Amino acid sequence: MNILKAYLNLTKPTIMLLVVFTGSAALVLEGTFLQDPVRFLLVLVGLYLAGGSANALNQYFERNIDAQMSRTQRRRPLPLAQITPIQALIFSIAIGVAGVALFAVFFNWLTALLALGTLLFYALYYTLWLKPRTFQNIVIGGIAGAMAPVGAWTAAHGSMSWEPWILFAIVFFWTPPHFWALAMVCKDDYEKVGLPMLPVIKGNKVTLDYIFYYTIVVVAVSLMLLITSFSWTYLLASVILGALFLQKAWYVRRHFQMPLMKKLFGYSIVYLLALFAVIIVDGLV
Repeated sequence: MNILKAYLNLTKPTIMLLVVFTGSAALVLEGTFLQDPVRFLLVLVGLYLAGGSANALNQYFERNIDAQMSRTQRRRPLPLAQITPIQALIFSIAIGVAGVALFAVFFNWLTALLALGTLLFYALYYTLWLKPRTFQNIVIGGIAGAMAPVGAWTAAHGSMSWEPWILFAIVFFWTPPHFWALAMVCKDDYEKVGLPMLPVIKGNKVTLDYIFYYTIVVVAVSLMLLITSFSWTYLLASVILGALFLQKAWYVRRHFQMPLMKKLFGYSIVYLLALFAVIIVDGLV
């Protein structure tokens, strides 16, 4: 059981919960697979395999960095020596191939290519080139984490549409304030390993400003979903959840304290899960 847990942790299951959840919202919004739960589930499995592969490769490439950071050295399977690097690499490639193949065989090549492109973008471009070179790494790298709604939509619909791109934009603009809040908490770790995260390069004040500005954008973008179909439930939920997000980002910007930053990070997760939960429920009723 321990070895299975180690492989599961290699995929970053907490992050993948958010990925699968946002993909589910796109499937519900699109509607085709609501009467076909097997194919609905297969899409989510494909998203998990492809996304989990990208996360596992990220841990494989960053295993030496993870071993130096207090946030990761006691939590991730490679620094803990629960599995070997070669085992991690083989597992990462295997589930990535399985995820892309699943989309190609059971759905369409467009989705398979999107999955492959997203996997390679995150595992290679973001991890190996972007992350060590620019403090804008998480902004650009956030493209990968936001692609689940687009991939889920094309799997069901067979083509692109503008609706999933709104869901993409919500996750894309949510990622920086969410991650920068964490980066503020783990600033010493990032300084120690030499990664140019925003708080390290620009300092706390600039990071807090950026967090607030991106929070404004994500709340504004969330309201664009009302264009697809008007719903009082979603309107109220997006306004209330967004107002709380803005209030917390504004307050921590004015009264910076680490406990407040941790609460902002925690609320950012609640915000995204709650917002997409409303999208799912709204699409089902």
